[in-house]
Amino acid sequence: MRAAVLNKPGAIASKPLRIADVPKPEPRDGHVLLQVRACGVCRTDLHIVEGELPPLHNSVIPGHQIVGVTPAGERVGVSWIGGTDGNCPYCLRGAENLCDSPAFTGYSLNGGYAEYALVRSDFAYPLPPALDDLHAAPLLCAGIIGFRALRVAGVEPGERVGLFGFGASAHLAIAVLHAWNCEVFVSTRGASHRTLAASLGAKWVGSETEKAPVELDRAVTFAPAGDVVITALSCLRKGGVVAINAIHLDRIPEFDYDRLLWGERQMRSVANMTRQDARDFLALAAEIGLRPKTTVFPLAQANEALAALEADAIDGAAVIIP
Repeated sequence: MRAAVLNKPGAIASKPLRIADVPKPEPRDGHVLLQVRACGVCRTDLHIVEGELPPLHNSVIPGHQIVGVTPAGERVGVSWIGGTDGNCPYCLRGAENLCDSPAFTGYSLNGGYAEYALVRSDFAYPLPPALDDLHAAPLLCAGIIGFRALRVAGVEPGERVGLFGFGASAHLAIAVLHAWNCEVFVSTRGASHRTLAASLGAKWVGSETEKAPVELDRAVTFAPAGDVVITALSCLRKGGVVAINAIHLDRIPEFDYDRLLWGERQMRSVANMTRQDARDFLALAAEIGLRPKTTVFPLAQANEALAALEADAIDGAAVIIP
């Protein structure tokens, strides 16, 4: 099969992914071999390819937002969590997103930048017919993790919610917030991102350094920058929550506790997702007709897809079609 293989992490400008013919995975018990129809491109893929997440193997096929077809003809989706041990204290208490021994699609396991992918059967989610291949792919990480971030932030219907950064995940979260009758305030860099946020119904849109004009009940940060977390915190009412939706954060700068955190304001990190998050979000996405904005790349241009993501040259999500 054809695949985009990472042998040695490096700067995207050096095109570290090698497009090559590799052996097609062999089916085994508890797993299903998928013919890949589409694979969303995620910022976590960028962290893997550039080496910000340390390599776990000598080579890996990235990609963890996989839409594929089983040998029986069923369409399924696969996400970042490719497996858990099921018996650690976190799994046993229903927090499998915090599993002590997780497997990650496209990182510890080969992923979907390929024509075929072998995945655990119990981590493949049946896709509602209302979600077509192209528009389902970005939902499988960016959508699910954004949905979990709203849950971690404790969003209630009708609240004022700030989204800090407006890329692949935030542009899906705003649709969920509208379904919950929330007012959405967006701070983000990039004129095109601000234009997209406004077109999707944000009540207010500003630059990444601008504060919302009202106090917020909840906020979610999507940028991997500690400065953004502090800006979000400065917008919160007493008792409000900031959910930090980033697998990597550069730093948290010093801040004024008395002014920014006191008053039972909270900062919470968002770690991975559960299978129930995936099932709940996919059902909601089908119900509200969620169709993310997408840009298509062929498998041969996997490096270019990541470069476009790094340069913030894409509004919405990039999707690789093998």
